[in-house]
Amino acid sequence: MSISRKIAYNVVFSSTAKILSTATALVGIGLITRHLGQDGFGLYATALAFLPLFGAVGDWGLPQTTAMRIAKPNVNEKKIVANMIGLRIFISIAILILTPIAIPLLPYPYELKIAILIVASSYILSSLYQILIGMFQKRLMMDRVTGAELVGKIIQVGLIFLGVYYKWSFFLIVGTLFVNMLVNFLLIFFLSRKFIYFKPAFDFKYWKNILKQSLPLGLATALTFVYFRSSTILLSVLRPPEDVGIFGAAQKVIENISFFPAMIVGLTMPLFSHYISKDKNKFRYLVKENYKIFFVLVVPLLIGGILLADKIIYLIAGPEFVKSIPVLQINMLSLSLIFFGTLFMNIMIAAKLERSIFWALLVCAVVNVSGNLFFIPRFPDNAFLVPAVVSVITEILVVGLTGYFIWKKLKFFPRLEKFFQIILAGFLMGITIYFLKDLNFFLLVLIGIIVYGIGLLVLKIISKEEMAALFSKKETELK
Repeated sequence: MSISRKIAYNVVFSSTAKILSTATALVGIGLITRHLGQDGFGLYATALAFLPLFGAVGDWGLPQTTAMRIAKPNVNEKKIVANMIGLRIFISIAILILTPIAIPLLPYPYELKIAILIVASSYILSSLYQILIGMFQKRLMMDRVTGAELVGKIIQVGLIFLGVYYKWSFFLIVGTLFVNMLVNFLLIFFLSRKFIYFKPAFDFKYWKNILKQSLPLGLATALTFVYFRSSTILLSVLRPPEDVGIFGAAQKVIENISFFPAMIVGLTMPLFSHYISKDKNKFRYLVKENYKIFFVLVVPLLIGGILLADKIIYLIAGPEFVKSIPVLQINMLSLSLIFFGTLFMNIMIAAKLERSIFWALLVCAVVNVSGNLFFIPRFPDNAFLVPAVVSVITEILVVGLTGYFIWKKLKFFPRLEKFFQIILAGFLMGITIYFLKDLNFFLLVLIGIIVYGIGLLVLKIISKEEMAALFSKKETELK
């Protein structure tokens, strides 16, 4: 099977699985918001905001380093994975020990502190299976990972449904996250054994070499958390749980969709790393195709998300969260920018420009935290809107700075063809949705997809050559 066809298959399968997983997760959010209310959901959103915080502290860039190391030819994959797992176990245990010491210092109620401990336990399982994903990326078999994650999400939401029906406590609802991560880890662990049989290794000299390589990526991950994920925690410290709940309802929608750019880039990241030094033309072609795919996806997502924000919030969270509508509309702008920021950062990782990533993200993190700390107290009546606006400004900076470094360091920037045709297709979709806005939400989404799809075909936004490449049976492997 050709590389293009493998990517196409993985994108289709993984997209379908992720869409189903996202839909399932949103059902879970809808159940939780109605079960806990604004204040309770505010506490829930705050607790879950610590999962990426633990990830930022314990990540150290290890998943990306794993993917890059095992993508190289003639490497000892077993040794790499075994040591990565051993290092992850060591870091996770350290976090689990330090968390109970740090939690009493937080200005939170007792129930929220216990929930954060549950999240910390969930992080350990998440951190272990994230390391294993590199093996699936290398083989262009991310369909296995997304399938396993879908199973875990279905089980979690099934438990949430039981929890709502039997009126479980706040702690048990948070505990469903641990079950989800446990299922994900077990499935991905056993699937990975089909490639290589390994056990954790504790080669401290090798760990030192790993950490030296991955440290810049780890710092970048920490800074990414600060500018993208810390808003909920800052809001929870400065404002009551109600405001966190209003912001969190819209933010959870974005978080459950933002997987998409990372998933697509994750499929092509090993190819970026390989071709950037072997074949510059092939590398630029892959970047260009990713850039085009992202733009084709972003246009309908942005237009549809803004026009249908009220229906999305009513459907997911209920009328009690009506104040979340403008938050979601603003967040759709951030989501659109995340696509391109994700692509540009992965290009820089492939080009070994980690130091430039660090400085770009440091600026973004400072702007984000400063903006939230300064403006949240000054707009108490609409404090939940502040993190959304600050997020848009931050994502503009991310795209601008990473794009600048790509142009400066690589003397290359992806050029988008048929820009106006894509915009026109999105405009036609938006007009259709606007005039039919009284229809059922799902019917509107279906109509929007059909209209946009027809626009893509009629305006010839995707060429015959690109379609032929996706379905070509010609064998094209990495060399």
